[in-house]
Formats: sequence, structure tokens, C-alpha cells
Amino acid sequence: MAAVSKTTAKPSMTPEKAAFFRHMLSQKINELLDEAGKTVSEMTYGTKENYPDPNDRASLESDRNFELRIRDRERKLILKMQEAIKRIDDGEFGICDVCAGPISEKRLMARPVTTLCIDCKMKQEKMEKLKGE
Repeated sequence: MAAVSKTTAKPSMTPEKAAFFRHMLSQKINELLDEAGKTVSEMTYGTKENYPDPNDRASLESDRNFELRIRDRERKLILKMQEAIKRIDDGEFGICDVCAGPISEKRLMARPVTTLCIDCKMKQEKMEKLKGE
């Protein structure tokens, strides 16, 4: 699929809605950063217990690895949210990267980091399925 130039797309979002999405994204970023800070604090200054049982130590390591994987996924989500805020600033938020049509507000509420309208996303997923990705 060839991407359509976004310069031809007209903004479909009112300044009030853009401000709403900006606030929502900023708030979520702050929540995720707070959680990451708690995790770092707990892992750094948390329990310094020595587990003599190898099973207990393995369980603790497994829990920590799981927590770190979650935080890494959240870090990637924060980057996507920051990109969405930049799209708001640039007047490109809510405009599909592929067809330059509007992304529905309902879709943006469910997934504010999206860059594709539902039709283009469904086409993309269908192509990925056909390619076996």
C-alpha cells in the first residue's frame, strides 16, 4: 500500500478534542513512569533477603524477569504515546497514514497511539496473515 500525502488531508479534530487526547496521553505516560519508578525502587532498595532455597531464588528471578518484560513493553508504549502527542502538535493526529482519511474517535479512544483507520488496519492484518507474518 502506498501512503497518501498527509498534506492533502484536512484536520478532522477540533482543538478541544486534540487537547483532550493530549491530556489523556500525558496522564497515561505519567502513570507508566510512576510505575516504572516504583519497580526500580523495589528492585534497588526492596527486600535484600537471601533465599537459601534454590527454588525460592529461581521464583524471585522469574518474577523479576517478568516485571522487567512488562516495563519494557510499557517503555515502548510510552514512545508511541510521545509520537502521538507529536502528531497532535503537528496537526496529524487522527489522520490515517495510509489513506489520509480520518481515524474514528471511537478507535482513537480505544487505541490513541494508532496511525491507521480501521479499514487500513484490517487490510494490513489480512496481508500479514496471507504472508504468514
